[in-house]
Amino acid sequence: MYFKDIDKITFDPSQVENPLTFKHYKADELVAGKTMAEHLRFAACYWHNFCWDGADVFGQGTFGREWLKIADPMQQAKAKADAAFEFFSKLTVPYYCFHDIDVAPEGNSIKEYVANFGEMVDVLEQKQEETGLKLLWGTANLFSNPRYAGGAATSPDPEIFNYGATQVFHAMNATKRLGGENYVLWGGREGYETLLNTDLRQEREQLGRFMQMVVEHKHKIGFTGALLIEPKPQEPTKHQYDYDTATVYGFLKQYGIEKEFKVNIEANHATLAGHSFHHEIATAISLGIFGSIDANRGDEQNGWDTDQFPTNVEELTLVMYEIIKAGGFSTGGLNFDCKLRRQSVDLQDLFIGHIGGMDHMAIALKKAAKILENDFLAKKVSERYKNWNGQLGSQILKGESSLEDLAKLAVDNNISPSHKSGQQEMLENRLNQVLFS
Repeated sequence: MYFKDIDKITFDPSQVENPLTFKHYKADELVAGKTMAEHLRFAACYWHNFCWDGADVFGQGTFGREWLKIADPMQQAKAKADAAFEFFSKLTVPYYCFHDIDVAPEGNSIKEYVANFGEMVDVLEQKQEETGLKLLWGTANLFSNPRYAGGAATSPDPEIFNYGATQVFHAMNATKRLGGENYVLWGGREGYETLLNTDLRQEREQLGRFMQMVVEHKHKIGFTGALLIEPKPQEPTKHQYDYDTATVYGFLKQYGIEKEFKVNIEANHATLAGHSFHHEIATAISLGIFGSIDANRGDEQNGWDTDQFPTNVEELTLVMYEIIKAGGFSTGGLNFDCKLRRQSVDLQDLFIGHIGGMDHMAIALKKAAKILENDFLAKKVSERYKNWNGQLGSQILKGESSLEDLAKLAVDNNISPSHKSGQQEMLENRLNQVLFS
């Protein structure tokens, strides 16, 4: 056991000074007709928690994780699995997420990769059976290895495209075998660093064909989960083709696969794109492509992806409001794609960070449910747009009026519309009454 001094985390708000208890997240508490566990569908990630040693570009690792000290790659992979499933079980999250090379060493050839990954999928399957943990989603890492410096699907070398396709083939098969409810594609290096050596049309065509192949394979193997694309505007590249949710939707439409994919929205990626987390969730829902969430946050003073644990209850409440109003998650959930700060070196810090994230999401869920009891936001929106349900609005939207018709109507009736208040300040005040009451 790696966390032998830590017991299973329980709900006990009376232990105010104990950071290893939930103060707000009570899995079986009913909120808006569902339990908290059913609403939130929490997951923890493999990569930040069990693969990262606390190193950054300016300094070496600070964490000293025992499972990372094992020299033999396969033995280390099995030790990581032991640590991971002990952690997931004690944290009481129902789901976990992984990249292929999080759980298995790449090896020195594609054949070694296939063999190593296959062996570790056996281990994961056994761990899931022993613990009852489920896989929210799997994915392939097509960005870390030097071969992917110029992209994977968008690489100028078709053999690199081929290598990446092989990883996705095996990662999709593993996700199906492990009962994964989604498969995620994040184009970490599917973009460019300079236009001086980049053919934008060529790279988009390659990426579009890659995604079409993923769809074809999904149906061939009978994978019933959702395919998810995770938007991010830049970092590590200067510009990525999956910039934000709206950009992803346009890309999917271009290649005729908009009904095959949804989005996995990460909060910190939203802010890097110049949006709010709330905006990206609302946009995805409005386009019919909302899938799942990587719950984290950035730092407003840092222009990079800091992957901190989510603590902004105001924004999280608005996110949960949109999700509940839209019917909640189907196959998706809330995955904590979060990493500790490099100075948080104690093993219990892993738990404390996740406990805080889960508690803050639970508060947000309850606040969102409170808004929905007498949905003043929806009422205001409905009132603001109500005239579009009248004769003029309906004719315009149904295509029954031309510009000439509208011009004649305006002159004949001497229309003189006036602007009505949007009442933003009133809505902000009412929202804060819910948040802080």
